[in-house]
Amino acid sequence: MGLKKLLAWVLCLASSLLTFSCSDPEEKSIADTQFAKGEFAEAVLSYSEELKTNPKDINLLFSRGRAYQELGQFLEAQADFDLALQQDPKNTQVLMSLSLVHLDQESFASALLYATKAEEVDGPLPMSSLLKGRAFHQLGMPEEALNAYGMAIQLDKNFAQAYFNRGILKVALKRTKEACEDFQQAASLKYAGAEQALTSYCRN
Repeated sequence: MGLKKLLAWVLCLASSLLTFSCSDPEEKSIADTQFAKGEFAEAVLSYSEELKTNPKDINLLFSRGRAYQELGQFLEAQADFDLALQQDPKNTQVLMSLSLVHLDQESFASALLYATKAEEVDGPLPMSSLLKGRAFHQLGMPEEALNAYGMAIQLDKNFAQAYFNRGILKVALKRTKEACEDFQQAASLKYAGAEQALTSYCRN
């Protein structure tokens, strides 16, 4: 994957845990347009039609998987991502999406595995580090989670979600002052939920 396309993907993914399509804007199709409008069920049908003639198309499999993911149909999403990965085992987009869909299913060890595989391809990235942090957090490995969140922030100083997630972990570790600093940083970057966290933990 080219650096420019990878960067666009990471920025897209990091914006809100995939709340909109990350397809190449130069390759918009009816299905992509439906996805962008939030018409995920319709997008699944359209991607499925396209896959009838191109059953191994990585972009179509990936995009349909994303639509399934938005619908909460995680097993279907995982199946599409697995098929896409068979076509390109070193596709960072697919590896990170598999990590995320395993987080969605609370399969935290698998989520960690795929995020680590993504890093084996392109080295640490802000999103792969965040995904590792979330997996470590849920696996009860707080120091490893803190290190992963810290790496995500080191790679992207404006990664609001990494500040927020690290803050939540620090609250659990009773490091409230440090947590509030992270929430404040997340709030300054307009991350949803950061102001509520400040109210809940830092303004008593």
